[in-house]
Amino acid sequence: MGNILEKVTDWRVRSSRLLAVVDAFVVIWAVAGAYVARFGIESNTVVAGQDIPYVLFSAGLSLVWWIMLGAWNSRQIRVLGAGAEEYKRVVAASLWLFGLIATFSYVFRIDTARGYVGVALPVGVVGLLLGRWLLRQHLSVDRRAGGSMSRLLLLGGPSAVTHLSATLRSAKHAGYLPVGAYMPGTTATTVDDTALPVLGNSADTASILEAITSCRADAVAVSAGVQLHPQTLRHLGWELAARNIGLIMAPALTDIAGPRIHTQQVAGLPLMHVTTPTLEGGQRVAKRLFDILSSAIMLFLALPIMALVSVLIKMDDGGPILFRQKRVGMEGQTFTMLKFRSMVVDAERKLSDLEKQNEGSGPLFKMKRDPRITRVGGVLRRFSLDELPQLFNVFFGSMSLVGPRPPLPREVEAYERDVRRRLLVKPGLTGLWQVSGRSNLSWQDSVRLDLYYVENWSLAADLIILLRTVRAVFHSTGAY
Repeated sequence: MGNILEKVTDWRVRSSRLLAVVDAFVVIWAVAGAYVARFGIESNTVVAGQDIPYVLFSAGLSLVWWIMLGAWNSRQIRVLGAGAEEYKRVVAASLWLFGLIATFSYVFRIDTARGYVGVALPVGVVGLLLGRWLLRQHLSVDRRAGGSMSRLLLLGGPSAVTHLSATLRSAKHAGYLPVGAYMPGTTATTVDDTALPVLGNSADTASILEAITSCRADAVAVSAGVQLHPQTLRHLGWELAARNIGLIMAPALTDIAGPRIHTQQVAGLPLMHVTTPTLEGGQRVAKRLFDILSSAIMLFLALPIMALVSVLIKMDDGGPILFRQKRVGMEGQTFTMLKFRSMVVDAERKLSDLEKQNEGSGPLFKMKRDPRITRVGGVLRRFSLDELPQLFNVFFGSMSLVGPRPPLPREVEAYERDVRRRLLVKPGLTGLWQVSGRSNLSWQDSVRLDLYYVENWSLAADLIILLRTVRAVFHSTGAY
């Protein structure tokens, strides 16, 4: 047991030291590479108008770059392993450094070689981001095996603790391991659907600190429903800071993306503002322009593949090449969605005979071995080639490149009130459902992902989903 605890707690020191070494290697490699590329190996070039050799300047630049990465807290443990904050800090520190160099050179009229700076900055930033990504993969593998985790005591009401525990256990890559629950003001002795021991329910700071010591927690997560006086929480925060134990506030907000949350201090009270993104004005125009340009380029590049697929479908059984189906789009408007036909010609008529073998959940019909799929259709579905004609839907405006899954009219008729929020935006050729398992997802997970997209959409998120789609297509996960 002692070895396991040591493995759990020491990962911070190991990761921090490893990251410092990786950063040092990358910045030296980037700066040295820029020097050689610009001046050559045996050059004795000095900074214009100065007596400082570029070799000495390069050594100083490497050191300052490494220091600035630390000053911007890019090696802070809480940002490692999950989220985009780590990457943002690396880029911000690097841009600030080279911005200061440019400003300093301009003010003091020092002619720094542009080719040298132009190589060092992009190469260094890409190398640093790659180093962070590789460490993140290492942490992810280690965390799936139970290592490199922060031990967490969950402080709150029974339902909130249950939800928080389940969420953290399903996202091990984030690095939080719930090890105990503390529920002040309740009489509960167990936590539903979890194996967490309940370590107490008293509302005094001393008892909470005793529970923290007994489970050897690295941090305390205060969730919704906690029955503690604000002054008690304040004292608890002081005691945790003295013991170098983290304090995490976990409000009862679910499926809210970070950019939507803003804090405001009012008389020492942190207020959280949650904004709702809307597709209006310039944002709507930008998304539409992105759809038009991207779909046009994709159609041009995919024309040879589409021509080959058309020939194969026609040779397979002589039936129609395209399959047209009514789908429901934004605000409930119906449109005709195009796909390459991957089933037999009378597939719709045979559907009623297969309803009893439905393997989908909710209103969805899915079968892993659907007898209606043709030989060519099986290959098309595996690599999502049957969906290429939907690029025409995107180009002409009935669909978007990224959005919720386009539903059938009979599916919409079975929608509950909340699910209808999926229709607030255009359906997408791809989306979170596509990159998260496709047909392997339950109906509830599919709805949750689509609603998350509707509530948190952004052009940056669309780009990330498109990049993840490429990986999902080649892995063929859930494609049937």
